[in-house]
Parts: sequence; C-alpha cells; structure tokens
Amino acid sequence: MEINEVKELLKQFNDSNLTEFDLREGSFELYMNKNQTSRQTATPVQPESVTETVAAPVPATETDSAPPTVKSTEEGQVITSPIVGIVYLQPSPEQPAFKSVGETVKQGETVCIIEAMKLLNEITSEFDGTITEILVENEDVVEYGQPLFRIN
Repeated sequence: MEINEVKELLKQFNDSNLTEFDLREGSFELYMNKNQTSRQTATPVQPESVTETVAAPVPATETDSAPPTVKSTEEGQVITSPIVGIVYLQPSPEQPAFKSVGETVKQGETVCIIEAMKLLNEITSEFDGTITEILVENEDVVEYGQPLFRIN
C-alpha cells in the first residue's frame, strides 16, 4: 500500500463517524482508533513495510467477503453489513434503488453494494420476504455488523 493511500485512509477515517478501523493486507497492518483507550496488542508498523507493499486490485468474488449476518427479531429478519465500507443502495446514480420499502426480495437477490478498498461487494438477501425498513442512507459509511435492512 502506498503512503498516499494510507494518508487518504487517515483523512477519510477522521472525517467519518467510525471510531475504529483495522486493515490487514498481506504483511501490511493498519489500525486506527478514535477511542480514549487503545489496543494493547498493537504492533508498530515499520515505515519500510508501508513503501514496499503495493496493493494490487483483486476481483471481487462471492468468497472474498463474508455473507451478511442475519439476525432474527420480533419485527422480522435484519441483514447486517459483513464489512466496513460505503453502502450504495442503487447500482449507479442514474438508476433506481436495488430495493425499496414494501418491495419483495428473494434469497440471493442483491439488496445493495458495499465498497471497501475500491472493491464493490454485492450484498444479497439470505431469505425471502418484504423489505419493511431500510436502516441506512445511500453512500453512508457502514461498520461491520451494522443493520442495513429489516425484512419480514
């Protein structure tokens, strides 16, 4: 990962609502924390490892990211974010949203995209139902485990 990319990540982290960010890519590790207490097991990264490691784009596949977590609640099922990133509720700015409140969704159908490290990860529904609530806004930064959709 280039130093420019690290600086951009730091800027985005400071401008976001995230309180903690952990990135591991090969031998490169980056941990950022806005909390008062810091991680006891943090290992300092040598500057040489930052400049020597070059990030190469890797095509996203279904096995690259963990499937969304499904939580059962009284109001239905909740699909949560499997990764940290920026959520997109529509395929492009000119196109309508993947799903809206009141629409039915089938298992395996794409409900949104989460961009993480310049990779677009399609988030699919794990079950059939009707979307009763969309819990995020388009282009929100989402954290791991953050609820995205409520489905009955």
